[in-house]
Amino acid sequence: MPSLLDPIDLPFRGPMPLLCPNRVFMAPLTRQRARTPGDVPGDLQAEHYAQRASFGLLISEATQISPEGKGYPNTPGIYSEEQVEGWRLVTERVHAAGGRIFLQLWHVGRVSHVVHQPGGQPPVAPVAVRSKGFVSMRHPDGRRERVEASMPRALATEEMPRVVADFAHAINCAKAAGFDGVEVHAANSYLINQFLSGSLNTRDDAWGGEIENRMRLLLHVVDVAGEAFSYSRVGVRLSPMGSANDLPAHHDDEELMRRVAEELGRRRLAYLHLFNHYWAKERWNGPFSASLCREMRERFAGPVVLNGYGADVTAAQADLDAGLGDAVAFGRLAISNPDLPERLAVKAELAAWDDTSFYGDDGRGYNDYPRMA
Repeated sequence: MPSLLDPIDLPFRGPMPLLCPNRVFMAPLTRQRARTPGDVPGDLQAEHYAQRASFGLLISEATQISPEGKGYPNTPGIYSEEQVEGWRLVTERVHAAGGRIFLQLWHVGRVSHVVHQPGGQPPVAPVAVRSKGFVSMRHPDGRRERVEASMPRALATEEMPRVVADFAHAINCAKAAGFDGVEVHAANSYLINQFLSGSLNTRDDAWGGEIENRMRLLLHVVDVAGEAFSYSRVGVRLSPMGSANDLPAHHDDEELMRRVAEELGRRRLAYLHLFNHYWAKERWNGPFSASLCREMRERFAGPVVLNGYGADVTAAQADLDAGLGDAVAFGRLAISNPDLPERLAVKAELAAWDDTSFYGDDGRGYNDYPRMA
Protein backbone atom coordinates (compact mmCIF):
# COMPACT_ATOMS: atom_id res chain seq x y z
CA MET A 1 0.00 0.00 0.00
CA PRO A 2 1.24 3.53 -0.69
CA SER A 3 2.94 5.69 1.89
CA LEU A 4 1.93 9.29 2.51
CA LEU A 5 5.31 10.18 1.03
CA ASP A 6 4.87 8.28 -2.25
CA PRO A 7 4.09 10.29 -5.40
CA ILE A 8 0.64 10.18 -6.99
CA ASP A 9 -0.78 11.14 -10.38
CA LEU A 10 -4.03 13.15 -10.43
CA PRO A 11 -6.02 11.47 -11.84
CA PHE A 12 -4.76 7.88 -12.10
CA ARG A 13 -5.79 7.84 -15.74
CA GLY A 14 -6.03 10.40 -18.51
CA PRO A 15 -3.77 12.18 -20.98
CA MET A 16 -2.71 15.09 -18.72
CA PRO A 17 -2.04 13.86 -15.17
CA LEU A 18 -0.71 16.22 -12.52
CA LEU A 19 2.26 14.57 -10.80
CA CYS A 20 2.22 15.22 -7.06
CA PRO A 21 5.49 14.34 -5.27
CA ASN A 22 3.71 13.07 -2.16
CA ARG A 23 0.23 12.32 -0.83
CA VAL A 24 0.32 14.94 1.92
CA PHE A 25 -2.13 17.57 0.68
CA MET A 26 -3.02 20.90 2.24
CA ALA A 27 -6.73 21.11 3.03
CA PRO A 28 -8.75 24.25 2.26
CA LEU A 29 -8.55 26.51 5.31
CA THR A 30 -10.58 29.67 5.82
CA ARG A 31 -8.28 32.22 7.49
CA GLN A 32 -10.14 35.53 6.89
CA ARG A 33 -7.14 37.59 5.86
CA ALA A 34 -8.18 39.00 2.47
CA ARG A 35 -7.80 42.75 2.00
CA THR A 36 -10.85 44.96 2.11
CA PRO A 37 -12.55 46.52 0.37
CA GLY A 38 -12.74 43.98 -2.42
CA ASP A 39 -11.89 40.72 -0.59
CA VAL A 40 -8.53 40.61 -2.39
CA PRO A 41 -5.64 38.20 -1.65
CA GLY A 42 -2.09 39.48 -1.95
CA ASP A 43 1.45 39.28 -0.55
CA LEU A 44 0.31 37.74 2.72
CA GLN A 45 -1.39 34.82 0.96
CA ALA A 46 1.42 34.46 -1.58
CA GLU A 47 3.94 33.96 1.21
CA HIS A 48 1.63 31.59 3.09
CA TYR A 49 1.02 29.21 0.20
CA ALA A 50 4.58 29.40 -1.14
CA GLN A 51 5.88 28.34 2.30
CA ARG A 52 3.88 25.12 1.84
CA ALA A 53 4.85 24.37 -1.76
CA SER A 54 6.37 21.00 -0.80
CA PHE A 55 2.90 19.56 -0.09
CA GLY A 56 1.75 17.18 -2.81
CA LEU A 57 -1.11 19.55 -3.62
CA LEU A 58 -2.25 22.83 -2.10
CA ILE A 59 -6.02 23.40 -2.03
CA SER A 60 -6.75 27.06 -1.48
CA GLU A 61 -8.99 28.46 1.19
CA ALA A 62 -12.66 28.52 0.20
CA THR A 63 -13.08 31.39 -2.26
CA GLN A 64 -16.45 32.94 -3.04
CA ILE A 65 -17.51 32.87 -6.68
CA SER A 66 -19.55 36.07 -6.46
CA PRO A 67 -20.53 38.75 -3.95
CA GLU A 68 -23.69 36.71 -3.30
CA GLY A 69 -21.58 33.69 -2.35
CA LYS A 70 -19.96 35.35 0.67
CA GLY A 71 -20.74 34.31 4.23
CA TYR A 72 -17.80 35.39 6.40
CA PRO A 73 -15.64 38.52 6.77
CA ASN A 74 -12.35 38.95 4.88
CA THR A 75 -12.70 35.80 2.80
CA PRO A 76 -11.26 36.12 -0.73
CA GLY A 77 -13.21 36.15 -3.95
CA ILE A 78 -12.46 35.08 -7.52
CA TYR A 79 -14.73 37.23 -9.67
CA SER A 80 -13.06 40.67 -10.02
CA GLU A 81 -9.96 41.75 -11.95
CA GLU A 82 -8.29 42.85 -8.70
CA GLN A 83 -8.91 39.43 -7.14
CA VAL A 84 -7.52 37.68 -10.22
CA GLU A 85 -4.35 39.77 -9.98
CA GLY A 86 -4.04 38.99 -6.28
CA TRP A 87 -4.43 35.27 -6.86
CA ARG A 88 -1.98 35.41 -9.79
CA LEU A 89 0.65 36.62 -7.33
CA VAL A 90 -0.11 33.55 -5.21
CA THR A 91 0.09 31.02 -8.04
CA GLU A 92 3.29 32.53 -9.42
CA ARG A 93 4.98 32.29 -6.02
CA VAL A 94 3.76 28.72 -5.50
CA HIS A 95 4.92 27.61 -8.95
CA ALA A 96 8.30 29.33 -8.50
CA ALA A 97 8.71 27.28 -5.31
CA GLY A 98 7.88 24.07 -7.18
CA GLY A 99 4.31 23.63 -5.94
CA ARG A 100 0.90 22.84 -7.37
CA ILE A 101 -2.30 24.63 -6.32
CA PHE A 102 -6.05 24.22 -6.93
CA LEU A 103 -8.59 26.90 -6.03
CA GLN A 104 -11.65 25.88 -4.03
CA LEU A 105 -14.87 27.36 -5.45
CA TRP A 106 -17.34 28.45 -2.77
CA HIS A 107 -20.91 29.70 -2.57
CA VAL A 108 -22.23 29.61 0.99
CA GLY A 109 -25.93 29.77 0.07
CA ARG A 110 -28.09 30.24 3.15
CA VAL A 111 -25.13 30.13 5.58
CA SER A 112 -24.70 33.90 5.46
CA HIS A 113 -25.97 37.12 6.95
CA VAL A 114 -27.44 40.18 5.27
CA VAL A 115 -24.38 42.17 6.35
CA HIS A 116 -22.30 40.10 3.90
CA GLN A 117 -24.79 40.27 1.03
CA PRO A 118 -24.85 42.90 -1.75
CA GLY A 119 -27.21 45.69 -0.79
CA GLY A 120 -28.13 43.91 2.45
CA GLN A 121 -30.31 41.44 0.54
CA PRO A 122 -31.23 38.03 2.03
CA PRO A 123 -28.88 35.17 1.20
CA VAL A 124 -30.10 32.60 -1.32
CA ALA A 125 -30.90 28.91 -0.89
CA PRO A 126 -32.81 26.07 -2.59
CA VAL A 127 -35.78 26.83 -0.31
CA ALA A 128 -36.63 29.60 2.12
CA VAL A 129 -35.65 27.74 5.30
CA ARG A 130 -33.28 29.39 7.73
CA SER A 131 -30.08 27.65 8.80
CA LYS A 132 -29.52 27.07 12.50
CA GLY A 133 -25.82 27.57 11.86
CA PHE A 134 -23.78 30.60 12.83
CA VAL A 135 -21.66 32.94 10.76
CA SER A 136 -19.17 35.57 11.82
CA MET A 137 -19.14 39.29 11.25
CA ARG A 138 -16.50 41.89 11.91
CA HIS A 139 -17.23 45.26 13.51
CA PRO A 140 -15.46 48.48 12.47
CA ASP A 141 -13.35 48.34 15.65
CA GLY A 142 -12.04 44.90 14.64
CA ARG A 143 -14.19 42.83 16.99
CA ARG A 144 -15.49 39.56 15.57
CA GLU A 145 -18.90 38.24 16.54
CA ARG A 146 -20.77 35.02 15.83
CA VAL A 147 -24.37 35.61 14.77
CA GLU A 148 -27.23 33.47 13.54
CA ALA A 149 -27.56 33.10 9.79
CA SER A 150 -30.17 35.33 8.16
CA MET A 151 -33.44 34.08 6.72
CA PRO A 152 -32.76 33.20 3.06
CA ARG A 153 -34.94 33.50 -0.01
CA ALA A 154 -35.47 30.61 -2.40
CA LEU A 155 -33.76 30.83 -5.77
CA ALA A 156 -36.34 30.97 -8.55
CA THR A 157 -36.14 28.39 -11.32
CA GLU A 158 -35.26 31.07 -13.86
CA GLU A 159 -32.31 32.18 -11.68
CA MET A 160 -30.51 28.84 -11.77
CA PRO A 161 -28.74 29.44 -15.13
CA ARG A 162 -27.41 32.68 -13.62
CA VAL A 163 -26.00 30.78 -10.63
CA VAL A 164 -24.25 28.35 -12.98
CA ALA A 165 -22.96 31.33 -14.99
CA ASP A 166 -21.54 32.85 -11.79
CA PHE A 167 -19.61 29.62 -11.21
CA ALA A 168 -18.45 29.64 -14.84
CA HIS A 169 -17.16 33.19 -14.52
CA ALA A 170 -15.27 32.32 -11.33
CA ILE A 171 -13.80 29.21 -12.96
CA ASN A 172 -12.53 31.24 -15.89
CA CYS A 173 -11.09 33.79 -13.44
CA ALA A 174 -9.29 30.96 -11.62
CA LYS A 175 -7.79 29.83 -14.91
CA ALA A 176 -6.70 33.38 -15.72
CA ALA A 177 -5.08 33.60 -12.28
CA GLY A 178 -2.87 30.61 -13.08
CA PHE A 179 -4.32 27.88 -10.89
CA ASP A 180 -3.52 24.29 -11.85
CA GLY A 181 -7.15 23.32 -11.32
CA VAL A 182 -10.22 23.88 -9.19
CA GLU A 183 -12.02 22.07 -6.40
CA VAL A 184 -15.82 22.38 -6.32
CA HIS A 185 -16.97 22.82 -2.73
CA ALA A 186 -20.05 20.60 -2.42
CA ALA A 187 -19.67 19.88 1.31
CA ASN A 188 -20.27 21.33 4.77
CA SER A 189 -23.83 22.54 4.14
CA TYR A 190 -22.98 25.31 1.69
CA LEU A 191 -25.00 26.00 -1.46
CA ILE A 192 -24.24 22.92 -3.57
CA ASN A 193 -24.57 20.68 -0.50
CA GLN A 194 -27.90 22.38 0.23
CA PHE A 195 -29.11 21.40 -3.23
CA LEU A 196 -27.87 17.82 -2.71
CA SER A 197 -29.68 17.52 0.62
CA GLY A 198 -32.86 15.47 0.64
CA SER A 199 -33.83 16.93 4.02
CA LEU A 200 -33.67 20.52 2.75
CA ASN A 201 -34.12 20.57 -1.01
CA THR A 202 -37.84 19.93 -1.39
CA ARG A 203 -38.15 21.97 -4.58
CA ASP A 204 -40.68 20.74 -7.13
CA ASP A 205 -38.77 21.86 -10.24
CA ALA A 206 -35.84 20.33 -12.14
CA TRP A 207 -33.40 21.38 -9.40
CA GLY A 208 -34.88 19.51 -6.45
CA GLY A 209 -36.85 16.57 -5.10
CA GLU A 210 -35.50 13.38 -6.65
CA ILE A 211 -31.80 12.51 -6.44
CA GLU A 212 -31.24 13.14 -10.14
CA ASN A 213 -32.58 16.67 -9.80
CA ARG A 214 -30.69 17.41 -6.58
CA MET A 215 -27.40 16.48 -8.29
CA ARG A 216 -28.09 18.85 -11.18
CA LEU A 217 -26.33 21.97 -9.84
CA LEU A 218 -23.20 20.06 -8.84
CA LEU A 219 -22.92 18.31 -12.20
CA HIS A 220 -23.54 21.53 -14.14
CA VAL A 221 -20.73 23.24 -12.23
CA VAL A 222 -18.38 20.28 -12.68
CA ASP A 223 -19.09 20.21 -16.40
CA VAL A 224 -18.37 23.93 -16.74
CA ALA A 225 -15.10 23.44 -14.84
CA GLY A 226 -14.24 20.46 -17.04
CA GLU A 227 -14.71 22.56 -20.15
CA ALA A 228 -12.42 25.29 -18.82
CA PHE A 229 -9.64 23.22 -17.26
CA SER A 230 -10.29 19.66 -18.51
CA TYR A 231 -11.95 17.20 -16.15
CA SER A 232 -8.52 15.92 -15.11
CA ARG A 233 -7.91 19.24 -13.32
CA VAL A 234 -11.18 19.29 -11.36
CA GLY A 235 -11.76 17.92 -7.86
CA VAL A 236 -14.95 17.79 -5.78
CA ARG A 237 -15.29 17.96 -2.02
CA LEU A 238 -18.17 16.11 -0.36
CA SER A 239 -19.11 15.50 3.28
CA PRO A 240 -20.84 12.09 3.16
CA MET A 241 -20.46 11.25 6.85
CA GLY A 242 -22.46 14.08 8.37
CA SER A 243 -22.28 17.82 7.88
CA ALA A 244 -22.52 21.20 9.57
CA ASN A 245 -24.87 24.17 9.77
CA ASP A 246 -28.08 22.20 10.18
CA LEU A 247 -28.63 19.73 7.36
CA PRO A 248 -30.49 16.86 9.05
CA ALA A 249 -30.01 13.30 7.86
CA HIS A 250 -32.26 11.95 5.13
CA HIS A 251 -33.19 8.38 4.22
CA ASP A 252 -31.49 8.53 0.83
CA ASP A 253 -28.25 10.26 1.90
CA GLU A 254 -26.04 7.23 1.26
CA GLU A 255 -27.68 6.41 -2.06
CA LEU A 256 -27.20 10.02 -3.12
CA MET A 257 -23.49 9.81 -2.32
CA ARG A 258 -23.12 6.57 -4.26
CA ARG A 259 -24.83 8.15 -7.27
CA VAL A 260 -22.73 11.30 -7.05
CA ALA A 261 -19.49 9.29 -6.84
CA GLU A 262 -20.52 7.28 -9.89
CA GLU A 263 -21.45 10.35 -11.94
CA LEU A 264 -18.20 12.09 -11.04
CA GLY A 265 -16.26 8.94 -11.84
CA ARG A 266 -17.67 8.93 -15.36
CA ARG A 267 -16.07 12.33 -15.83
CA ARG A 268 -12.62 11.06 -14.75
CA LEU A 269 -11.95 13.90 -12.35
CA ALA A 270 -8.62 14.62 -10.70
CA TYR A 271 -9.89 13.42 -7.32
CA LEU A 272 -12.82 13.07 -4.93
CA HIS A 273 -12.23 14.76 -1.57
CA LEU A 274 -14.17 13.26 1.35
CA PHE A 275 -14.55 15.48 4.39
CA ASN A 276 -15.64 14.23 7.85
CA HIS A 277 -13.62 11.33 9.08
CA TYR A 278 -12.27 10.62 12.57
CA TRP A 279 -12.88 14.20 13.64
CA ALA A 280 -16.47 13.77 12.52
CA LYS A 281 -17.18 11.31 15.29
CA GLU A 282 -17.03 14.06 17.89
CA ARG A 283 -17.62 17.32 16.06
CA TRP A 284 -20.13 16.66 13.27
CA ASN A 285 -23.52 15.08 12.69
CA GLY A 286 -22.78 11.48 11.96
CA PRO A 287 -20.37 8.60 12.38
CA PHE A 288 -17.70 7.58 9.91
CA SER A 289 -18.82 4.77 7.61
CA ALA A 290 -15.95 2.73 6.19
CA SER A 291 -18.35 0.78 3.99
CA LEU A 292 -19.75 3.94 2.37
CA CYS A 293 -16.24 5.30 1.90
CA ARG A 294 -15.15 2.08 0.17
CA GLU A 295 -18.23 1.99 -2.05
CA MET A 296 -17.79 5.62 -3.09
CA ARG A 297 -14.15 4.96 -3.90
CA GLU A 298 -15.10 1.91 -5.97
CA ARG A 299 -17.75 3.81 -7.92
CA PHE A 300 -15.55 6.85 -8.45
CA ALA A 301 -12.63 4.67 -9.62
CA GLY A 302 -10.14 7.52 -9.27
CA PRO A 303 -8.02 9.11 -6.54
CA VAL A 304 -9.81 9.68 -3.24
CA VAL A 305 -8.48 12.27 -0.80
CA LEU A 306 -9.41 11.77 2.87
CA ASN A 307 -9.65 14.57 5.41
CA GLY A 308 -10.41 15.06 9.08
CA TYR A 309 -7.55 13.48 11.08
CA GLY A 310 -6.44 16.44 13.19
CA ALA A 311 -2.90 15.55 14.27
CA ASP A 312 -3.28 11.77 13.91
CA VAL A 313 -0.87 11.01 11.07
CA THR A 314 -0.75 7.34 12.08
CA ALA A 315 -4.49 6.95 11.53
CA ALA A 316 -4.19 8.68 8.17
CA GLN A 317 -1.53 6.24 7.00
CA ALA A 318 -3.54 3.32 8.37
CA ASP A 319 -6.49 4.29 6.19
CA LEU A 320 -4.29 4.45 3.11
CA ASP A 321 -3.04 0.99 4.06
CA ALA A 322 -6.65 -0.20 4.40
CA GLY A 323 -7.47 1.05 0.91
CA LEU A 324 -9.96 3.72 1.98
CA GLY A 325 -8.17 6.49 0.11
CA ASP A 326 -5.11 7.51 -1.87
CA ALA A 327 -4.02 10.80 -0.28
CA VAL A 328 -4.78 12.80 2.87
CA ALA A 329 -5.52 16.52 3.16
CA PHE A 330 -4.27 17.89 6.48
CA GLY A 331 -5.69 21.13 7.84
CA ARG A 332 -4.47 22.25 11.23
CA LEU A 333 -1.17 20.41 10.84
CA ALA A 334 -0.64 22.35 7.60
CA ILE A 335 -1.12 25.58 9.54
CA SER A 336 1.58 24.88 12.09
CA ASN A 337 3.95 22.81 9.90
CA PRO A 338 4.68 24.58 6.61
CA ASP A 339 7.21 21.81 5.91
CA LEU A 340 4.97 18.90 6.95
CA PRO A 341 6.11 16.46 4.20
CA GLU A 342 9.76 17.01 5.13
CA ARG A 343 9.01 16.51 8.81
CA LEU A 344 7.18 13.27 8.11
CA ALA A 345 10.06 12.04 5.94
CA VAL A 346 12.56 12.31 8.80
CA LYS A 347 10.03 11.55 11.58
CA ALA A 348 10.63 14.96 13.13
CA GLU A 349 8.45 16.38 15.88
CA LEU A 350 5.31 18.10 14.60
CA ALA A 351 4.59 21.65 15.77
CA ALA A 352 1.33 22.40 17.55
CA TRP A 353 -1.08 24.99 16.19
CA ASP A 354 -2.41 28.07 17.99
CA ASP A 355 -6.15 28.19 17.41
CA THR A 356 -6.38 31.73 18.82
CA SER A 357 -4.65 33.02 15.67
CA PHE A 358 -6.55 31.00 13.05
CA TYR A 359 -8.26 34.25 12.00
CA GLY A 360 -6.57 37.64 11.91
CA ASP A 361 -5.28 40.57 9.92
CA ASP A 362 -1.58 39.91 9.54
CA GLY A 363 1.07 37.22 9.39
CA ARG A 364 0.91 36.32 13.08
CA GLY A 365 -0.20 32.70 13.32
CA TYR A 366 -0.19 32.60 9.53
CA ASN A 367 3.29 33.07 8.12
CA ASP A 368 5.42 32.87 11.26
CA TYR A 369 5.44 29.12 11.98
CA PRO A 370 9.10 28.08 11.59
CA ARG A 371 10.44 25.28 9.49
CA MET A 372 12.35 22.56 11.33
CA ALA A 373 15.98 23.39 12.11
